[in-house]
Amino acid sequence: MPYSCNTCGAVAESPGHLCNPCGDTESCSFCGAAEVDARHICRDKLSAMQFTCGGCGRVAMEAKNLCKPEPINP
Repeated sequence: MPYSCNTCGAVAESPGHLCNPCGDTESCSFCGAAEVDARHICRDKLSAMQFTCGGCGRVAMEAKNLCKPEPINP
């Protein structure tokens, strides 16, 4: 089921790739937190984040997981 963004209208297969997704909520695959939104960051994983998305602000450990990756400066 594709999700769409309430803010910009973008469409993605996962709500985590949208800045303001509409659709069913998901639980976090890393920490198990229930009903997380697209901006959820696991507390234990935060220190491992190396990149941020220049489009929506999402963070990731690897650039390949973001559409517009930019390195996070320490």
